[in-house]
This record gives sequence, C-alpha cells and structure tokens, in this order.
Amino acid sequence: MAQRNSSPPESPLTPAAGWQGVVVDWSGDREAFKVPWGKAMMWVFLLSDTFIFGCFLTGYMTVRMSTTVPWPNPSEVFALTIGGTAVPLILIAIMTFILISSSGTMAMAVNFAYRRDRAKCAALMLATALLGACFVGLQAFEWTHLIVEEGVRPWSNPLGAPQFGSTFFMITGFHGLHVSAGVIYLAIVALKVLGGRYEKSGNYQIVEIAGLYWHFVDLVWVFIFAFFYLW
Repeated sequence: MAQRNSSPPESPLTPAAGWQGVVVDWSGDREAFKVPWGKAMMWVFLLSDTFIFGCFLTGYMTVRMSTTVPWPNPSEVFALTIGGTAVPLILIAIMTFILISSSGTMAMAVNFAYRRDRAKCAALMLATALLGACFVGLQAFEWTHLIVEEGVRPWSNPLGAPQFGSTFFMITGFHGLHVSAGVIYLAIVALKVLGGRYEKSGNYQIVEIAGLYWHFVDLVWVFIFAFFYLW
C-alpha cells in the first residue's frame, strides 16, 4: 500500500520562496491598495521632501526668533526701483503669480491627458515648463540683485542679521533646484506625449504623476513666500 503524503496542500495565500515570493508579495500589496506604482513612489518622494522643507523652515523660524540682531525688513530688501520709486515685493508678486498660474496650466494638461487629447496636453505641459523657467530666471535676477547691489552673502549680511543670507539662499536655492528639475521633467514628458509614446497603451498616468510633483513645488513656494517675504 502506497504511503500517503501527510504534508498539507500549499495554500494559495502561502508566500512563495525566493525572488518569486517577493514579486508575489508586492503584487498583492498593489492589488490591496489599488495605487499604481509610479503614483505611489511619487507620493513617497513628496512625503520625504515635505520633511526636508519642514526641517529647513523650522530651522529658519528658530534662527530668526533667537537672533538678537535685527532681521532685515523684506519690504526694503526685496524692493525694486521703478520710475524712481521703490516698489516693495513687486518682483516676488510677479514670481508668485507665474508659479500659481503654472499650477492652472498643469491641471488643464492632466485633464486633456485623460481625454486623450495629446496635442493640447503637450502644449499645456510645455506652457507650464515655460512658466517654471520664467520663475527660475526671475529668481536668478533676485539673487543677483541681493548679491551685487545689496551685498548679501551666505556668511554675511550688511542689512542686519548675518543668518539671513545663509537661510535665504539655502531654502530658496533648494526650491529653485526643484523647479528647474520640474521644468526638465515636464518638457521630457510633454515631448513623449506629443510623440504618441503613451497612445498605444492609453495610459497617461505619467502626466498626473508629473502634475503631483509640480503642484507640490507650487505649494512649497506658498510657505516660502509667507515665511520670507511676509513675515
């Protein structure tokens, strides 16, 4: 009489061994959360970036509140002379308007992407990238004004507290780096959309993922604007 195998049959929920098991486990998570990997990883990246910017802004608040040297007045430091009259924060207002407008064009690009209108989607993404490039250019002009005309340096500041230069250049520079990377990212995705890269699969989620990144960059600027230019 043949001996029966006493081991229980393998359950479909039993994890497989090796790399196949890793794939099965992660695939199960994907089905459980119903979130595409690209979008999930972008959210993870944005969450980590939120912690970084949060630490920077918290450090800025701590330095500003603890310094005994008077902090420079933003209305005077960031003023531009137009027609012989100093206009406070005019450049910053233009930069903010440009970046907020770019959020609108990015949102419309996502809308047209899901309508499968790749021409309008690509055009709006390129418009968003152009607005971002304008923002970076104005930020470079702002830095030049502070460094050349006002004499502000990361290690010194003739206008008041020396910590002003280091915190301003670090935080706005880090944000400007994000905007510059976003401009390149949007331009590449827009050209792929225009070339029909995603037409066969019909999957335009990459546009939405790029939109998440761009809206995050715009949101961070709102906090920088409030902390540096209005406080």
